[in-house]
Amino acid sequence: MGKVVLVTGVARQLGGRFVRRIQRDPEVDRVVAVDAVAPEHHLGGADFVRADIRQPTIARLLAEHSVDTVVHMDVTGTPLGSGSRASVKENNVIGTMQLLGACQKSPTVTRLVVKSSTNVYGSAPRDPAVFTETTPPKSLPSGGFAKDTVEVEGYVRGFARRRPDVAVCVLRFANILGPSADTPLAAYFSLPVLPTVFGYDPRLQFVHEDDVIEVLRIASHEPARGTLNSGTFNITGDGVLLLSQCARRLGRPTVPLLMPAISWVGSALRTLGMTDFSPEQLRLLTHGRVVATNQMRETLGYRPKFTTAETFADFARNRGPGLLPPEVLAGAVDRIAELPALGGGHPPTQSAN
Repeated sequence: MGKVVLVTGVARQLGGRFVRRIQRDPEVDRVVAVDAVAPEHHLGGADFVRADIRQPTIARLLAEHSVDTVVHMDVTGTPLGSGSRASVKENNVIGTMQLLGACQKSPTVTRLVVKSSTNVYGSAPRDPAVFTETTPPKSLPSGGFAKDTVEVEGYVRGFARRRPDVAVCVLRFANILGPSADTPLAAYFSLPVLPTVFGYDPRLQFVHEDDVIEVLRIASHEPARGTLNSGTFNITGDGVLLLSQCARRLGRPTVPLLMPAISWVGSALRTLGMTDFSPEQLRLLTHGRVVATNQMRETLGYRPKFTTAETFADFARNRGPGLLPPEVLAGAVDRIAELPALGGGHPPTQSAN
């Protein structure tokens, strides 16, 4: 008998993609796709069950289908449809608690994979240059999705202590981007003009949707020889980009604002529903965040196919040109450089002195 995999959060594009991908693995016999909302996309041959993970019915699903692997992807920072921030938090925290309680009672579950985020490290002015999986945050997140992930990981650690026989893998993904990315940061980069914090140019990292799917697949199976896929891992593409570089590559002009002004702009954008410019995102766009991926490479045995720059380039191609297309700017700079120096037809020469 092959593996029976239960996946939560399948109504989102990323969850749907993972369900379709995991079905193609020869070791997988059946996939049970769970969400409180019916997905608009196709789930292949998976068995879709409309269920709310905040309800005790999730325990019955594990028993009925003899699930041995649970992939928890329903930890997210954006509401689905017309949902509110309160419903998102309840789903992230209460839903995870209910799911872990069901897994704890299940005699068949042997592997748990949790989609987490590097938001657990927060963003603060005294942060280290690079976070490892064991680096404590200088300032714990005080609210929003970042605080949700901290609480979720705390419950997962408690579960791992109570069920040491279950292999638990926590994947801390950096900012996820790609053609179908649906995240607060993707919404921010889609604005025609990008508000930034005056005097700051944070370092950012991105992970491509394709790499997210592949890492989740690796984590949901038995580890390959010489690797270990239980524990906590930072997942992101190689390299970093400055926010100013991102803006130029998108062709979006920036408007540097002082902190009080950008907080007001963020509130206005949230009110208009253009983007969730939350306080945690504002801190990220002020101080940035960079994580180490040694454990991902050496222990998990995975090397991302996309670097941070390549991930952002793929995202930019699917967002269309901004108000200041990079190629137009480059052409203008080249034309200016070709102009003769003022006062003569030749550039000035440097004297011997």
